[in-house]
Amino acid sequence: MGDTLEFSDIYQEVKGSWNDGRLRFGRQSVVYKSSKTGKVDSIPAAELSQAQWRRVCLGQGIKLTTSTGHIYKYDGFRDTDFEKISEYFKAHYKVELSEKELCVKGWNWGTTKFSGPLLSFEVSDSPAFEIPLASVSQCATGKNEVTLEFHQNDEAEVSLMEVRFYVPPGDTATTEEGPEPVEVFRDSVLSKADVIQATGDAVCIFKELQCLTPRGRYDIRIYPSFLHLHGKTFDYKIPYSTVLRLFLLPHKDQRQMFFMISLDPPIKQGQTRYHFLILLFSKEEDLSLSLNMTEEEVEKRYGGKLSKNMSGSLYEMVGRVMKALVNRKITVPGNFLGHSGTQCITCSYKASSGLLYPLERGFVYIHKPPVHLRFEEVSCVNFARGTTTTRSFDFEIETKQGTQFTFSSIEREEYGKLFDFVTAKKLSIKNRGFKEVNISPDSDEDQHDAYLERMKEEGKIREEANDSDDSDGESGEYDSKASASDSSAEEGDSDREKKKRPAKKAKVVKERKPRKKKPKDSGAPKRPMSAYFLWLNASRESIKAEHPGISITEISKRAGEMWRELGKEQKVEWDGKAEEAKKDYEVAMREYRESGGGSSAPSKKYSIMSQLNTYNQRTFLQKYDLCPHVQLQTVVWLFSWQFWRSGFFLAERPFRLHRYRTRFTVDIDTFVAISSSIFTRSFAVVLGLICTFRTPKYVHL
Repeated sequence: MGDTLEFSDIYQEVKGSWNDGRLRFGRQSVVYKSSKTGKVDSIPAAELSQAQWRRVCLGQGIKLTTSTGHIYKYDGFRDTDFEKISEYFKAHYKVELSEKELCVKGWNWGTTKFSGPLLSFEVSDSPAFEIPLASVSQCATGKNEVTLEFHQNDEAEVSLMEVRFYVPPGDTATTEEGPEPVEVFRDSVLSKADVIQATGDAVCIFKELQCLTPRGRYDIRIYPSFLHLHGKTFDYKIPYSTVLRLFLLPHKDQRQMFFMISLDPPIKQGQTRYHFLILLFSKEEDLSLSLNMTEEEVEKRYGGKLSKNMSGSLYEMVGRVMKALVNRKITVPGNFLGHSGTQCITCSYKASSGLLYPLERGFVYIHKPPVHLRFEEVSCVNFARGTTTTRSFDFEIETKQGTQFTFSSIEREEYGKLFDFVTAKKLSIKNRGFKEVNISPDSDEDQHDAYLERMKEEGKIREEANDSDDSDGESGEYDSKASASDSSAEEGDSDREKKKRPAKKAKVVKERKPRKKKPKDSGAPKRPMSAYFLWLNASRESIKAEHPGISITEISKRAGEMWRELGKEQKVEWDGKAEEAKKDYEVAMREYRESGGGSSAPSKKYSIMSQLNTYNQRTFLQKYDLCPHVQLQTVVWLFSWQFWRSGFFLAERPFRLHRYRTRFTVDIDTFVAISSSIFTRSFAVVLGLICTFRTPKYVHL
């Protein structure tokens, strides 16, 4: 058996709501950590006095009782876990894990027993249900009734509001000698209930402290079991059992300090709930504090953590008193230092500006609204480019529940420090490796931006294209009779014409035609295999023998690894075999071609007119190996065709008009083009006809 036993998905009931977490049994202690709040319950192994195994609504549950009177209950175990846990308890805790059956008769009469912080209602000496007295907020009595009211959990869908007990009256002789049974029942409940009553004097009072959430100035009265905030409009009584964490954080100006108290459940002000209580102190403000207790009482109750008379900075006095009464550590910033040398980063969250503190185990944002994110809750982080300016970036945190927190407007100089911190804490970075989020802390707007330069170049190209379109349009619409006044008017209206540029035509994307594959020659020799495939064919059976049941893909993967591991000396043998196979293939291919193989290609027609665009008569004649008579006729037709094309070229040649050219010049060019076209075409037709009729009719090929 190992030193520890660990179970996940174990549930703990908190004011009517189930919180899941992890439970670990160790040699020194039993530790339960809530996945929702991160709160840790640690039970020393030496204090365990009793353990019960019970069947509950969530499977099997365990109830642990300590020698100090505390009771802890955890549910969600399986039936098979009993033997394992029972053996572990006997071996390490010397405590027997006993099975306890609950009464399920459904009777509403029985007896009540107070055992520590629990009220147990038993029927036939078996517990029917148990009420944790710490959840009781009020206890009221009637003639023969006792009403218990409970603290409400905002996250529970269904809550138990109250329970009423009917207490039968006692005998007359009993009531004359002592109090009524109803009063005894009420006193037993109030002795363990979480009923906030300001009985006695406060341990100390801090007056007119500035509070950011809830906003205002409050007098804070410290009582042994709760904290009382008294303001002009609202009063809050906060039990120490609802305090989860304490934070002491420095302001960026180094002249103020934040003291933050995390609460669960939160305090309420109308429909608003405050999960954090944030106090703001000045470092220069000092205080001399005297506790309303004797030296012996202070030493006995707080064990040297406090003294009757203390003096120092106001924030130090508040932190010291809260730490002693709440019995929780105060979290302070770690080794992180920003670009400005402070332990925080200025940023914005939602619509407000605040400070982000990277701590050793999480992130804290102050102050509107306050946010605390533990690393255990974080799924990944993301560094994003700022949406409004390039001088800042956004830091996004995504939790495992899917909630995203975006802290924006962070200075670019903080990027390197924050990135190194996130990397050191081994948090998953969502956009690692993407070039577009590469934010250098030394970069600035004045430095080179490749994306911006590329967009500028594309804009210049578009402008030049538009200008060329406009110039072509002007040359086509040129009026040679226009006077100088008209040209000046055109120049005056050039600005107006630039604004009215014609829209570009969309480019039509033509689909590529699929290439026709050449048919395979089934009779041709097969190509030789490489050295690797020759080795693979020889080693395939040995690989299958070493790994029975291996798939085809796994064989290829394993063979590739083995081939890479082979040395050069071992590969020389297979390279030689591959060379021999290549030589054999070349010999076989030569013999195949000499025997007439591979020459069954479709015959090309001797269409002379289809080859007239080649312009290379020598190549054409050598290609078809024609007789002299046919060669002469072909040469004549080729020269005729070239004359014919030259006529088209001269007639259809585009003339670029310039403003200094006259109408006479244009007419002469046009006349020359038409005349040359008619002459060349006529000459080509006559020459072709003469050569056709003068050549022999019978040609021996």
